[in-house]
Amino acid sequence: MTFIQNPILPGYHPDPSILRVGDDYYIATSTFEWFPGVQISHSRDLVHWKLLTYPLTRQSQLNMIGNIDSGGVWAPCLSYSDGLFYLIYTDVKSRKGAFKDTHNYLTVAENIEGPWSEPIYLNSSGFDPSLFHDNDGKKWLVNMIWDHRKGKNSFGGIVLQEYSMEEKRLVGPIKNIFKGTEIGLTEAPHLYKKNGHYYLMTAEGGTGYDHAITVARSKNIDGPYEVDPENPILTSQPHHELQKAGHGSLVETQTGEWYVAHLCGRPVKENKCILGRETAIQKCYWTTDGWLRIEGGNEPKVQVPAPHIEQTPFEPEHTIDHFDTAKLEKYWNSLRRPFTEDWITLKERPGYLRLKGQESMISTHHQSLLARRLESFHVEIETSIEFEPEHFQQMAGLITYYDTADYVYLRITHHEEKGKCLGIIQSKYGVYDELLNEEIILKENNTCYLKATIQQEWLQYYYSFDRKNWSTIGDKIDISHLSDDDAKYIRFTGTFIGLCVQDLSGQMKHADFDYFKYEEV
Repeated sequence: MTFIQNPILPGYHPDPSILRVGDDYYIATSTFEWFPGVQISHSRDLVHWKLLTYPLTRQSQLNMIGNIDSGGVWAPCLSYSDGLFYLIYTDVKSRKGAFKDTHNYLTVAENIEGPWSEPIYLNSSGFDPSLFHDNDGKKWLVNMIWDHRKGKNSFGGIVLQEYSMEEKRLVGPIKNIFKGTEIGLTEAPHLYKKNGHYYLMTAEGGTGYDHAITVARSKNIDGPYEVDPENPILTSQPHHELQKAGHGSLVETQTGEWYVAHLCGRPVKENKCILGRETAIQKCYWTTDGWLRIEGGNEPKVQVPAPHIEQTPFEPEHTIDHFDTAKLEKYWNSLRRPFTEDWITLKERPGYLRLKGQESMISTHHQSLLARRLESFHVEIETSIEFEPEHFQQMAGLITYYDTADYVYLRITHHEEKGKCLGIIQSKYGVYDELLNEEIILKENNTCYLKATIQQEWLQYYYSFDRKNWSTIGDKIDISHLSDDDAKYIRFTGTFIGLCVQDLSGQMKHADFDYFKYEEV
């Protein structure tokens, strides 16, 4: 028997929306403030997965300049009907305090790899929108509704409204069809129809260690909904390797088997998940009285029986990017803005990535940062950099980044007395620090090689002048603060490793990178 190994999408891949079209499976996941918007991964067997595409590649589809940390794209929903792929997504502009500004949009495409249309605005009443295509041709949007009023349940229930393809907008009455169960914090609705019942799958318990999937059903789409007597159908117990199980999405295989994709987390230390919330999958079945159950009980399994379909592996990803092609590899992301020649280019010096420095690491506007997800607890990262700073406000190097408050940065800069030098910056809970008592003096007009190793929660930086003889720089650094769980206010992304340049003087000093190596060890 072949098994699925969880998580199927390791590293920061939260809020999965799974879809099958013919023999192809797709999962859309949240990207928050990272650009391009919405990751879509592809499989033909539910075992082997690869990153396929991003639908939101233009600022006209997703303008996140100024978006807060863990704002941006929340909980996309991918569906297919009438020969079209439909993608629903939220762009969250504010999320702290009593209010949340959550704008919901729809984009469509004939091909999963695009081009995707300009967005159609839907509503702003809450987040986690999902589109359901009924077999009578009608289309319905559900989303959780946010209630800011004092003394009210902020998670105010699941609202339903019809979507008109002809008018390209929501039409008709808005009805609150489900107030949730006693678990509370009801969100992430998805509708399904089977044997005359509408099934409403929701996430409850909050997207942390009490997370869960619950189900209710009704003969009518607008309710009333009967709660599954054995809810939650999936949740994590304290001893499990896969924690935070919830936010589920259902798929039927071409052979009639059922699976639910869900998010999960794997803590490395004191319930801290440096990889962020990941995507796993569980096998399901339907009971004789029409309720959905997880095979083996309602706890997430690391190994799950694969469906009875042919296995289709993909070619493994290259471990080194030499920056010698016209386009960036798909795994690269930027913060809040598209890749444009004014700050990032592969053309000005062929064979090199050139980044032009702009704003600081705490900026929510114009950071010159290119990064990829950390997808394993044991990795080695390496790059070569050519950078000639002339001022202390000019910096460039290798960064381990969670958000504007938490990062660790091996960077080259310039000091008035010492000239060009190498040191480590850390921001922990928003508090800035420089970790070396004495920074390393570097030669002018000389290539420097930078390396990082990550083993669980420990980061060690290195440097070299010939790529053969490596020296450690600084002590091992505990990076467990680069997690969803180690902040005063809840956050939702994961750790990235990347290259960045800052020029706080406004002169846009550039740095050139010859390669980037990312290898799991």
